[in-house]
Amino acid sequence: MEFNVKKLVWTREPSKFVITPERIEIETVPHTDLWQRTYYHFRNDNAPVLQMTTEEQYFSFVVKTDFASSHHRFDQCGVVLYLDSENWLKGSIEYENERFQHLGSVVTNQGYSDWATTEIPATTKSMWYRLSRRADDFRIECSEDGHVFKQMRVCHLHKATGAVSFGVYACSPEDSSFNAVFTNMALLPCQWQAHDGQQPDKD
Repeated sequence: MEFNVKKLVWTREPSKFVITPERIEIETVPHTDLWQRTYYHFRNDNAPVLQMTTEEQYFSFVVKTDFASSHHRFDQCGVVLYLDSENWLKGSIEYENERFQHLGSVVTNQGYSDWATTEIPATTKSMWYRLSRRADDFRIECSEDGHVFKQMRVCHLHKATGAVSFGVYACSPEDSSFNAVFTNMALLPCQWQAHDGQQPDKD
C-alpha cells in the first residue's frame, strides 16, 4: 500500500481546504465536533473527515499535524479512523488555555465515546501520530520528532471486521476557527508487532 491523496474521500467537506501530495490544510468551521453521548449526553457528528479505505488487515499510518493557530478551547486536529457516526476512533491534541492542552484519544463503539487524556504544555504546536491496525484491534501512538513513538491507546472496534477508512480530521467545537496542517503522511507495514507474552485463550 501507499498513501495517495487521490484516494482520499471527504465525509463532510469543509468550505476551505488545500490538498497536495505532500500537504493537507483544513480551515475549521465553528461548532464542529465528533462525540457520542457519554457524560455530556449530546451527539456531535459534523466534523470534516478526510480518509482513504482499505481492506488490509495489518498496516500503520503516520502523519504529522501542525496547529500553530489553534487558540480556543477544544480546537483540535489529528488522526482518525471513522467507520460511521457511532463507530470510530481519533487521536489529537485539544487546546484548553494558554497554560495547557489535552493530548488524548477517543474511542467510540456502538454510539458511546470515551476520552483518555494527559495534559501537555500549550506551547506544543505540532505532533506526529501513528495509527496501526491488527485485524479489528488498533493502537494509536504519538511522537514529537517523528522517530520515537509512545503508545497512547490500544483499543478494539467492534465494526472493524473488513474494510476500514482512515485519515485525518480537524474541528472547532466552540465558536472558533483555525488552520490545521497535515504533512509527512505515509503508509507502512504494520509497526505494531504481535504480542510475544501470554498466549491467546483457546476457543
